[in-house]
Amino acid sequence: MLEMKKILFPCDLEESSSKILPYVLSISEKYNCMIYLLHVVKDLPLWSVCYIPYPSSWDELLSKALEVSQKALDIIREEKMQDHPNVIGKVVSGDPATEILNTIEAEGINLVIMGTHGRKGLDHAIFGSVAEKVVKKSPVPVLVINTFNHQYTDTTFCKGV
Repeated sequence: MLEMKKILFPCDLEESSSKILPYVLSISEKYNCMIYLLHVVKDLPLWSVCYIPYPSSWDELLSKALEVSQKALDIIREEKMQDHPNVIGKVVSGDPATEILNTIEAEGINLVIMGTHGRKGLDHAIFGSVAEKVVKKSPVPVLVINTFNHQYTDTTFCKGV
């Protein structure tokens, strides 16, 4: 018999996550699952959008990014998931696909529910590179929601951070 106890919801803290949340909550309610809400702050040296002259500045920037991300997850848990006591929020840094896969193994996740993204050109316009890597390498089922085709949008999803 299929046992569903733990759902991983990798949350990018963007509006698209508001379109995935109803699926996460619905499946969690149906199967009485624990929800693992995960946000991954990308490795900062990979950003390369700005130049920060001292290595200690990277540490400060990472610390601030982790702090702000944790506050955003707390807001989501308190305002959007308040009726679901079985939620664990976690913020980590690293490569998003790798950290999602690590969390699947470390937490004994049974199902991943995540969205598509189109951030890397036409190749990934429908199926984002992170989702693609997770689907290909995940030892558990992955439900991928195409956030581009949904009408529901919660414009207050991550306000106040």
